[in-house]
Amino acid sequence: MKTGRRTAAVATLVGALGLSALNAPTAQAADTGITVSDIVVNNDKPIVVGTSKVVEPTLSFTIALPSGYSTADPSRYDAYPFLYRGSITTAADTGENFIGPSGYTCYETDSKHARCEGNLYIDPHPSQEHVDSNSDATTWKVGVSLKLWKADGGLKTGELETRSQTARLKRAAKATANASPEPVAKGRSISVTGKLTRANWSTKKYDAYSGRTVSLQFRAKGADAFKTVKKATTSSTGSLKAAVTASVDGSYRWVYYGNSTTGVATSPADYVDVR
Repeated sequence: MKTGRRTAAVATLVGALGLSALNAPTAQAADTGITVSDIVVNNDKPIVVGTSKVVEPTLSFTIALPSGYSTADPSRYDAYPFLYRGSITTAADTGENFIGPSGYTCYETDSKHARCEGNLYIDPHPSQEHVDSNSDATTWKVGVSLKLWKADGGLKTGELETRSQTARLKRAAKATANASPEPVAKGRSISVTGKLTRANWSTKKYDAYSGRTVSLQFRAKGADAFKTVKKATTSSTGSLKAAVTASVDGSYRWVYYGNSTTGVATSPADYVDVR
């Protein structure tokens, strides 16, 4: 449940616009006196991005305003975190290696403080520059845009602040599974095949992910959880194969637990009737 009056919301940032395109030229940088703290990006979890679907990680932060400014007049200030790589000024001025918010809403806690919640916006479409290279699957820095506005609507001052905080972007992975034969006689061998692929942000396709250790898991009919029964390594084409002995009805799936650049992948489960 939200508490406090809503004070401000920011509109969607289109494409990969940098901060300079949003009326915050670095040449005018000066101390605004605004403090942004308690920044949380995606609940401190890695951000996993595929090849086509827009991803909007959660974003929350707290704002404290300087003397002469009040949460009752949100048109006089603006502050929000963003992600960047390399130079903060280059990212802000060019929009390259820059990930900003799609929108956020702030709720006042008193006349000088507000708690804000929203989302970042990551679009892997080729026309965008959010994740256009596989090298983007790495650690991104957190920066903050701060602005104060004059009563007539003109920019009074703006600044960019760096933070020691980071967020990690990962390439999405996919897994498939097929168990056969179906049905199968008890005691006979079941062959479980599958494939592991990973998002290629340069080509916007999913490529075979070779040399990865993947867990084959089984859940007996009526059981609550899957258990790992075997492990296999993907071939040069990303293929997986393992043989198990049929004992009871249940479902098989492949699970890849990811790494520093790649997200977790869990295949749909394939049910086998044992007779």
